[in-house]
Amino acid sequence: MDKTRIKLKSIAKIMIGTVLFFAINPHCNSAKKQSSKKPNIILIMADDLGWGDTGYNGNKIIKTPYLDEMAKEGVRFNRFYSASAVCSPTRASVLTGRNPYRTGVFYANIGILRPEEVTIPELLKKEGYTTGHFGKWHLGTLTTKERDANRGKPGSIKEYNPPIKHGYDVAFVSESKVPTYDPMKKPLQRYNKKGWDYLKEGEEFKDYGTHYWDINGNKVVDNLEGDDSRVIMDRVIPFIGKANSKEQPFLAVIWFHTPHMPCVAGPKYQEMYKNNGVLMRNYAGCITAMDEQVGRLRAYLEKVGADSNTMIWFCSDNGPESGNPGTAGGFRDRKRSLHEGGIRVPGIMVWPEKVKKGFQTDIPCVTSDYLPTIMDVLNIKEKSAPNKLDGISLLPLLEGKMKERSKPIGFCIKNQMSLSDNRYKLYVKDGQFELYDIVSDPYEEKNIKKEEFSDESNLLKKGLMKFIESCKSSFEGEEYGKASFDKLNQKWPDPLKHANKKK
Repeated sequence: MDKTRIKLKSIAKIMIGTVLFFAINPHCNSAKKQSSKKPNIILIMADDLGWGDTGYNGNKIIKTPYLDEMAKEGVRFNRFYSASAVCSPTRASVLTGRNPYRTGVFYANIGILRPEEVTIPELLKKEGYTTGHFGKWHLGTLTTKERDANRGKPGSIKEYNPPIKHGYDVAFVSESKVPTYDPMKKPLQRYNKKGWDYLKEGEEFKDYGTHYWDINGNKVVDNLEGDDSRVIMDRVIPFIGKANSKEQPFLAVIWFHTPHMPCVAGPKYQEMYKNNGVLMRNYAGCITAMDEQVGRLRAYLEKVGADSNTMIWFCSDNGPESGNPGTAGGFRDRKRSLHEGGIRVPGIMVWPEKVKKGFQTDIPCVTSDYLPTIMDVLNIKEKSAPNKLDGISLLPLLEGKMKERSKPIGFCIKNQMSLSDNRYKLYVKDGQFELYDIVSDPYEEKNIKKEEFSDESNLLKKGLMKFIESCKSSFEGEEYGKASFDKLNQKWPDPLKHANKKK
């Protein structure tokens, strides 16, 4: 009898100790729950950030300690590409997994994200996620009641296309660019489209002309002063906190405006770069301010015990703008070009629960890979996204099982086309074909002569032509009919018209 009592007392002590341990260490309990939960997903994109504009890619002036930390801890993509050399098309590729020439988002301020396109937030809502979009939108207008940004105006319905139409529960978005500090204002006397020193107290200003809107189409008027990246993150943090408190997985798409012109840095960040000229101190300052918000986000995730099971992707929508201090890190050309400097961008992914140790990869990857990767992670069936996908799942890469890319990456923009595989890149401009060995010649300095690699060149040419024709079929409604095609009255901007003249 006494032995039985002793045994029961021992068991009781163990149970009490266990309860106390988890009460005192709530994150241990939280971490255990995370492992069996669907991962939270955060997709961060900078705007016009060049390959060489981060510390981890070799910049000696611009300070990006938090991005550098991500690059060290997670997957660092040495050949990460934006799906286009300009803004809107790349953004369409992120949400759909498709080349923008399929979706009709050919260029900045052209086309909209069609309602028939299947998006990441739509797929994730069916999986129980809450979904939010924060920052730049640039895939259609956000109001039909007043003038706003580039395309918004009273009564204009054709291009009205807010996030609520594409699977989002929450939004804090602008149609297009805003100043990166005091985003609703521009100085009355010293306006410069590239950027300016921050407004001083009492200085005259006028409205910039681009507004923030919520998910229901209401104009946001509060907490819009100071650093724009902080203004955006001030909306992201409560969204994540609410989802986490409900133990609901979340998707947060965070598209910063930084460092798209006009670049403006606040006092703290200008002081860091005070020995530089006006453009550089504002360019570098706004990037460091954005970097700090990335650090703030990760610190918050750790605080609430959500860091381990959250995958965070970071990239840029294209290369650096001409005329600003940004750098492509030695790669050829800049924004609007399909040479490497226009489309090779910083790319990082952290997911502590899956990627235990940081590593680098030279396998070419692209923004269109996000959707199929997320589908693979969540075991979402292919038929859930019935439209033709250009991206591939990168889950095998994250697991260390991928040695090379399974299919090439195609690009189109106006009079340029290109197709890149694991080694070679076929580049076409105005009908002139060039072939580069990107592995041995990443800066595209030597156009390989036709007679040297005729087989590779011909293979890539055939692949490129097939890719263009496939994109045209999708654009004209092959997968989901012609309703949007007819409504929007868009014309196919045939990138082959020059190529057909010059063989």
